[in-house]
Amino acid sequence: MVAQHSGVSPQTVSNALNSPDLLAPETLERVRRSIEKLDYRPHQAARSLRTKSSRLIGFEIQLTAFGVFGPVMANFLHALSESANEAGYGILLFAAPAGGEEETDRYAELLRERSVDAFILTNTYRGDRRPGLLRKRGIPFVAFGRWSARDMEDWVDVDGAHGTAAAVDHLAGLGHRKIAFLGWPRGSGVGDDRERGWREAMLRHQLSVRGLRVSATDDVDAARKAVEGLFPAGVTAVVAASDALALGCYRALRDSSRMPGRDVAVVGFDDSAAARLHSPDLSSVRQPLREAGRSCVQLLLARINEPLREPEQILLRPELIVRKSAASVIANRPARPGI
Repeated sequence: MVAQHSGVSPQTVSNALNSPDLLAPETLERVRRSIEKLDYRPHQAARSLRTKSSRLIGFEIQLTAFGVFGPVMANFLHALSESANEAGYGILLFAAPAGGEEETDRYAELLRERSVDAFILTNTYRGDRRPGLLRKRGIPFVAFGRWSARDMEDWVDVDGAHGTAAAVDHLAGLGHRKIAFLGWPRGSGVGDDRERGWREAMLRHQLSVRGLRVSATDDVDAARKAVEGLFPAGVTAVVAASDALALGCYRALRDSSRMPGRDVAVVGFDDSAAARLHSPDLSSVRQPLREAGRSCVQLLLARINEPLREPEQILLRPELIVRKSAASVIANRPARPGI
C-alpha cells in the first residue's frame, strides 16, 4: 500500500522504516509522507524479526505489603510506561526472587527466551549482581536508585536527603527542637539517605539527635511500636521515611491520647494517596515520579543508541507538601483524653 502510494518498491519502504540512511533524502521524505497520510503502522512482530530488536524493556516486579506494587512504584511504572510507549517501546513485567543467583538466572532466562532489548532496575543495593550480568552480556540498563557511590552506571534517583532536610527545616522554623526520625533498619540505601538528610539538618540547626532515631519495617503496626517511647520523652515532631511509617506514628499518638498535628507534628515521605485520606491530612515529601520515569527512558534510549557513551546520573529533588499534620509547637499543652 505504502509502496504503491509513494511510487517505490516494497524494499525501499522497508529501508525507510529500518535503514533510512540507505535512501536519498527526497526518496525518504516521499515515503514518510505516504506513511503519514495512510496512517501506516508496521507490524511489530515482523519488524522485530527484521531488526532483531524486540523493542521491549524488562522491568522486575516484587511483592510488597500493598500487593504486587507499592503505591510509589505503581505511580513510577505508569510514568515509565507512558514514556516508553511514546518512544515505540513496551514494558515487559516479570517476577523474580529478590537477590542472589535465582534473580540473575531469571534475567538470563528472559534474555534467552524473549529477546529483551534493555532493563530498568529498581531496588538496587550494594553487591547487586544484576549490573554485572547485564554488563557482561552487553545489555543496556538504567537503575532507578543508586546502589553504590563507587559504581558509575546510568541511574536516576530522588534526593531523599534533600526531602527529609526540608522537613526538618520547616519544623524547626515552627519552633520544634526535639524532632525524631522514624526510619527503616540500617542498610537500606534509600532509608539511609533519608536519615542522613534529617541528621545533617538537625546538626545545621544545632539540635541534638541523641536518642531521637528509631526504626521499624515499613509496616504501620511495627512503626507504632517503634515510636511509643518517644512521646513521654518530650518529642514534639517526627519525620518518617515513608507514609506507612508516619501512619504508624498517628496510631501510636492516638493510643496515648495525643492528636497528630496538635500535640506532635508528623511528616511522611512519598505523598501517597493515604496522606490525604487521614485526619489530619498528612504532610509528606512528594517524589517527582513522572519526571523520574521519563528520565529513565531517556537515559536508556541514549545508552541503546550510543553504547560507549559516558555514564550519566540524574538526581531529582522532591518537594515538601505541607498539610495540617505539621503544626507549630505548642509547649506544655496537656493531651485531652479520648482523642
